[in-house]
Amino acid sequence: MQNYFRFIAQSWPLLAFGFISIFWGNFGQSFFISWYGTPIQESLGLSAGRYGSLYSIATLTSGLLIMVFGGLIDRLPLRFFASLSAVGLTLAGIVMALAYHPLLLLLGLFLLRFCGQGLLPHTAQTTMARYFDRDRGKALSVSASGVPVGEVILPIAAVALITLIGWRGSWGVIALLTVVVYIPLMLWLLKQAPVDTRSRPATADAEVLKRSAGRRDMLKDYRFWLALPTVLGGPFMVTGIFIQQGFILAEKDWSAAWLASCFIIYGVTHWVAQLVTGILIDRFSAQTVLRFVLVPLTGAVFVLAYLEGNWVAPPFMMLLAMTIGSGSPVGGALWAEVYGTAKLGSIRSLMSSLMIISTAISPFLFGVLIDRDLTALQIFSGTGWVLIAALILVQFSYKPQQTKQ
Repeated sequence: MQNYFRFIAQSWPLLAFGFISIFWGNFGQSFFISWYGTPIQESLGLSAGRYGSLYSIATLTSGLLIMVFGGLIDRLPLRFFASLSAVGLTLAGIVMALAYHPLLLLLGLFLLRFCGQGLLPHTAQTTMARYFDRDRGKALSVSASGVPVGEVILPIAAVALITLIGWRGSWGVIALLTVVVYIPLMLWLLKQAPVDTRSRPATADAEVLKRSAGRRDMLKDYRFWLALPTVLGGPFMVTGIFIQQGFILAEKDWSAAWLASCFIIYGVTHWVAQLVTGILIDRFSAQTVLRFVLVPLTGAVFVLAYLEGNWVAPPFMMLLAMTIGSGSPVGGALWAEVYGTAKLGSIRSLMSSLMIISTAISPFLFGVLIDRDLTALQIFSGTGWVLIAALILVQFSYKPQQTKQ
């Protein structure tokens, strides 16, 4: 941990920018928006199915547009791109506060997913991967800590705000805080950072371009397709499991309160896994660590499939968190290691898009399996073997210290 403290002391402005950007992006994450589902449905008279459809449309649309607009971070000044993302999140809060019609709700959800889940984390992690080389893993881990911190703090804040001023008022507060807290703080931190954030990224250098590859090169690389199931496996599985947690509670005879208490274990493990993974990436490379990312998740689904009792929930949540915690910094560092940094924004935007789309598909797929009356044993033992297949494939993908030629 001394290496972390020394690194943070030396590079705190840019690291703090990454952390607060990812923390603010939590306002567009499912774990935060889920607290508003019931009051929104009651206020607008929406069925669960109709609300879920609006949410899925918003998520899929944002995922597709991230692929188009995320690459602009390679061509626009960082301050300008980050400011645009923040303005978009501000508009999202305003639209949500004024959403008296389902179409306005759809627009608000889209802006939340596009700017919160999409652009702000994309901006933070692209910046960490681009401007840090030797300490890239630690930088990505520190910035990504904004997610577990948000998982602990923001649900409590959401419940308190909804109770005090209602769900519409709380979104107005979020919009206001983005303007008066996030944007000024973000601009000040970037001003303190020892890099030029007012100009276009320094990727036009001939040598940088020579050592870098783009999105098209990545899609032509067979190693990418062998690694893709591992990269997307964690978000896909965890989203499906959490959204369909009612089925798991019934199958395992767990109370909702018991599972909710286990989220403390999830949040702490998530954070620790990120920090440890950052050290491992800097020591061994993301290409090495990638080979082991799905091991905890595979263990988690087999635990869920074959073990019974309340005692199963804590190790299950811990194993889930280990994969999610390690997956974020590995995914952030991998593309810079293999394909360079000149077109990193374009590559990361494609991966963000694929991740968002996968998280929109998994609840539907799990729902179909549940509707077909499959048991937890059948569903999770089957997914466990799929994860084992992904683990085998990734062993033949990127080799340590291997870059795109």
